[in-house]
Order: sequence, then C-alpha cells, then structure tokens
Amino acid sequence: MSRLLIRGARIFDATGTDPYAGDVLVEGNRIKRVLQSPAQIPAEGCEVINANGLFLMPGLTEGHGHLSFDNVTSTGDLITPSPEEHTLLTARVAERLLDQGFTSVWGASEAKLKLGVAVRNAINAGQLKGPRVRAGSLEISVTGGMGDESRQHDPRPGGPSHIVDGPEEMRKAVRLACREGCDNIKLDVSGDPFYPNTPAYTTPMTFEEIKMAVDTAHAFGRRVNAHVRSIEGAKRCLQAGVDALFHCEFTDEETLDLFEEAKDRVFVVPTVSLFHTLLYEAEPYMSNDIAKAMQIDKLLEASQDTHNALRKRGIRHTIGGDYGFAWSHNGTNARDIGFFVQYFGYSPTEALVCATANGGAMMTMGTDEKLGLIQEGYLADLLLVKGDPIADPAVVVDAENLKLIMKDGAIHKNIVAAE
Repeated sequence: MSRLLIRGARIFDATGTDPYAGDVLVEGNRIKRVLQSPAQIPAEGCEVINANGLFLMPGLTEGHGHLSFDNVTSTGDLITPSPEEHTLLTARVAERLLDQGFTSVWGASEAKLKLGVAVRNAINAGQLKGPRVRAGSLEISVTGGMGDESRQHDPRPGGPSHIVDGPEEMRKAVRLACREGCDNIKLDVSGDPFYPNTPAYTTPMTFEEIKMAVDTAHAFGRRVNAHVRSIEGAKRCLQAGVDALFHCEFTDEETLDLFEEAKDRVFVVPTVSLFHTLLYEAEPYMSNDIAKAMQIDKLLEASQDTHNALRKRGIRHTIGGDYGFAWSHNGTNARDIGFFVQYFGYSPTEALVCATANGGAMMTMGTDEKLGLIQEGYLADLLLVKGDPIADPAVVVDAENLKLIMKDGAIHKNIVAAE
C-alpha cells in the first residue's frame, strides 16, 4: 500500500477551526494520520512532499455540475451535438474541473441521458482523468414547464428534458434514468426567467409528481435534486423528501421553517454565479438591460435575502453556480467561494467549509463513506495551495496556485518540488 507524507503544511481541515501547522500521512486512498506537531510522523517507507507552509485543504466539490455544458448560449447547444461528440466534450470538461481542484462533482443534470454515466464509468475505470462523479440524469419536467421546448405546431421530442405528466409517467421516467445508471435524478419543479410563459415564481410540477420521483429514486438507492425558485416549489420539495435543492430565491417564514426542520438531511445550492455573471459579465451574449428586463437583478436580491436567512438557520450550503455557459465557463467554478462571501454573509473560512466539508457530505449522503475533511479515516482528496484562500478566496480560482492535486490518494498534479 502506498504511503505519502505531506510535511510542514498549513492545514485547513474544514471543520471551521483556524489553520494550523502540521503533517498529514496518506495511506492508500485514506488519510491515515494528522498531526499538529510538524516532523513527528516517521518518513520511512513514505514518499515525502515538503509543503514548506503551503495551504493544505480538502479537494473542492462542485455541487451543481453540468459536465456536458461548455460555452453554452442556448438549448440548441445542448441538443445539436451528436452523442459521440458530446461524450468527448463531457470528458474534457471533467478533466478541466479536476485541473481546477474539483475532486468531486455532484451531477445536477446532463444534456443527454448517459453522458455523465459514461464519463463517470471511464473515470472510475482509470481510462479518463476526472473528479469523482455522481452522474446526473436528463432534467425531468412537465408539459409547459421549464425545459419543455415543444409547441403544438413544432414538437421537439429530442429536447434537453424528459417531459412527463402525472405520477405514473414520472415513475417510469425515474426508473429509466436509474436503469441507465444515473446517480442523481433532476426535477424541474418551478419556472425560470428564461421561460417567459413559466416565470420563476410559478410551480408547474405537482407534489404528487415530486413525491413519486423521490420514492422511486430512493427505492433504487439514488438521490433527487430539484430546480426550484418558487416558494411553493421549495415547500413541495421539502415535504416530498428531495435531497438537494438548487436556486431557492423566493421564500417566506413557513418555508424557512421547513428548511430548518430538514437541515440535517437536505443540501442547498444557491447558484449565485449565474445571476452575477448574467448581470455583469454576459456581454456580448446578453446586455445588462436585457438581464434586468428578465428581472435577474430582482432574483439576485431575493437570493441574497433567502440564503442569508438560510445561513443563519444552519442550512448546509454547497457551492455550485450553474457553470458551463459562455458567460460563466466550467473551470471558473471556484469563484463561488468569493460569491458566498460577497452575497450571503459567509466569512471566507465558512465559505471554504461550504466548498469542501459540505460538498463532501453531500457526495456521500446515505453512505458510511467520509469525504471533505482532513481527518483520519477520510478519503484523501487534498489540495496544496500557494497563497491564503482565507485572506483572498480568489487564490483557488487560479490553477497555477494549485501546487498539488490529490484525488482518492492518487496524485493528479504535483509541482511542489519545482518551487
């Protein structure tokens, strides 16, 4: 069994405590020992990495991954590529995320049913480089809901979503996704600003449909995540047992109480980057005037209010900003850490916990596995960073600052010796 000793690091263990000087011993794919007294672990039989004060932290988790999205400007970009071309694109994005320090990706949904499954399987078999992946399904929506691209005069059965109506059709759609190997089932519960006939505050999917999806997926040992912006949508998801809720801009006291009641089992991914980039960085694809006409600024304000309230109630947030669009590229995902500080009132330390410990707990929910902390017995997903992400969260956005990337005890990148 391989043994690797990281000596003299500044260890951020993601428990929320201040970093400390120490050593970490990795044995196989596990963290074997963590000591706050440097140079106390014997080096015999170990590969030794002298960190010399570099910032050691757990690997990052992308909590809203779209591995098959790259430079997307419209749903046509998700539909038109052939499955063969799209698989290669998905593989490239997966490797890019690992290069950026994301050792785990929670797949929200993909543009074709088995894209995440195929790439996940190849990564697990050692045939491709990439993070650990929970493969997302196609989005499942309802007639007239977000993702339904058809019109009566122009049916589009090959769109980016699986359209169902009623609990029995939902049961079959979820069973199909489970049969094909998806880990996560994606539901489009509420509307969206990109769908004028179904705005963000609407809730086309019924409680019965959501509950059927949850019961069916859980029977297969899979998880359910939901696109939900509306108040009623969040309530239905929480009452039905959805595992991860994305967006969640609108709320009221009753909804906040429901979140707090579910805080030990549910994860929330605010996806704030999507709104920030649409408002400030989407030229030439979308002007600021158009973004405001879509009320993106109002949604961002609502998101701030809601997620500040959820933070105060102890809800487990994870980073994940709907990356993969032309104005918010996959690979820049670590910007979410700074956005959590800017918009949601998190300290940099707390935002790093969202990106590591919370993400690791989300990836391993329902299992006995341990991920996301630098503690004995945890999976060895580690980053050595030049700079101080607590002083400046932007440090981790630049891959040049990632001197060591380790996933599952295996070194993906090591340029520490070159320093």
